[in-house]
Amino acid sequence: MGEELAEVDFQRFWRRLQQIGLNAYESRSYLVLLGHSRFKALELAARSHVPRQKIYEVLDSLVEKGFAQVVQEKTKLFSAVEPTLAIPGYLSRKRQILEQELTDGGRAGSALIDDLKALYSEGQGGRGTLDFLRIVTEPAQTAAEFRRMLSEVKQEYVEFSRPPYAVDPLDEKLVKQARLAGVACRLLLEAGAPDEEHRQRLAEYIACGVEVRMADSLPMKLAVFDGRAGMIALLDPVITRPAWTSVVFRHEGMGEAMAGLFEHHWRRSRSL
Repeated sequence: MGEELAEVDFQRFWRRLQQIGLNAYESRSYLVLLGHSRFKALELAARSHVPRQKIYEVLDSLVEKGFAQVVQEKTKLFSAVEPTLAIPGYLSRKRQILEQELTDGGRAGSALIDDLKALYSEGQGGRGTLDFLRIVTEPAQTAAEFRRMLSEVKQEYVEFSRPPYAVDPLDEKLVKQARLAGVACRLLLEAGAPDEEHRQRLAEYIACGVEVRMADSLPMKLAVFDGRAGMIALLDPVITRPAWTSVVFRHEGMGEAMAGLFEHHWRRSRSL
């Protein structure tokens, strides 16, 4: 019975080590090392059921990742590094590597955007009949579109604001920046008791000149910039899990219609 329990524990720990990034052979070898003071490579291969031709590669990787150490150079004996040291050290190094990859990727992505913008503009030379409308379903792309239009606004920005948010306007510094640059900003919020943090941000917005009002209900999520560009977000009625589909538009007629819809609900709303 005790051996069965030990085997169950072994399998459980083996899977959990793989969850943090060790491969199957590394996980098995580390667990065997933990239960013994030291092993020769080929002895460990037999105990951990790792092919003999693979064991040196596995041990080199465990040493590099901080899970094993060489305790006697002449005959190459290996022992486990204590888990309280091995696991935090490994995860810390892994985090640093990922952060560096993200930083490098961000720089490469920014440079690539600049290089490809011209190519994209050339490709848009022959515009289709619906190029002024674009459907976006990815929240990160919706957020990027919102921030880009908000950074470009010159005269007026209006919005129907209701959760869930791809970008919460009360979290967006660009709204304050636009207002301080002289842009008329109006937010119409769907009724609901805001939490203390949102109430504080509402007060800050109102203090810098953003007009904020409340409506009992809003038909959609909507943002209009300078009356000619913006985005509409509609709840997808087909799928069971709630999700928003956004339509980005750059069209004066569409902008005028959406601005009129905003004015209709603004007149029926109430002050905070």
